[in-house]
Amino acid sequence: MRILITNDDGIHAEGLRVAEEIARTLTDDIFVIAPEFEQSGVAHSLSLNDPLRLREISPRHFAVKGTPTDCVIMGVRKLMLDHPPDLVISGVNSGQNIAEDVTYSGTIAGAMEATILGIPAIALSQVYDFFAGRRTIHWECAQAHGAAIVKKLLDAGIPRNVLMNVNFPNCLPQEVTGVAVTMQGRRSNDLMKIEDRKDGRGNAYHWIAFQRGNFTPGHGTDLLAVDENRISVTPLQLDLTDHPTVTRLAAFFEESP
Repeated sequence: MRILITNDDGIHAEGLRVAEEIARTLTDDIFVIAPEFEQSGVAHSLSLNDPLRLREISPRHFAVKGTPTDCVIMGVRKLMLDHPPDLVISGVNSGQNIAEDVTYSGTIAGAMEATILGIPAIALSQVYDFFAGRRTIHWECAQAHGAAIVKKLLDAGIPRNVLMNVNFPNCLPQEVTGVAVTMQGRRSNDLMKIEDRKDGRGNAYHWIAFQRGNFTPGHGTDLLAVDENRISVTPLQLDLTDHPTVTRLAAFFEESP
């Protein structure tokens, strides 16, 4: 098996090292191709107006001055062109990729691009408390459970046009209460805000920021699973079409004069 590993936290991220350790339980035929700099929140963006700069860090370890999507394309269409990967692992991300996070996440986008290219893909993320005063990331949770989850998903089979989104809960490995196959959840819509600040010269500038919200995670969702210290496994499909609405609208337009 040949595995391509990427992420959105950058080539020197701790989670990338954890992903490589997970991958090495399956094979030694590994390429690591990750962004030169952090690319969190870039979603599924492509670098179309700037050249892609490729830098070899060490054997089979490359940094790309671009997005996670760029990295996967660089791997599949250039560095591994003669022998494409059998699996793409994106992550392990620093922080959760659940609910609406998946629409912003460069980690999810790396796995999505692999799926578009016809390669099975798994996105891995390690949850931590974003609002804690002192950030503690339990990388050991992903490290302890990641290999078994990846092997299980490969044994089960990853369908075409579907990627697997795995989130490890914010706890020690021994505190994990199980694995839940989940649906993508939805938070309340008041979590995001704009913080107004001023620089040293009194000029205004602004940050997108987040705040705690009051909402109850839906039953069977990724949000509820990680709250209960379970590993969340969510299959995500490339097809974003809302099929019931297609049927309803088709009937509506047929009836309209």
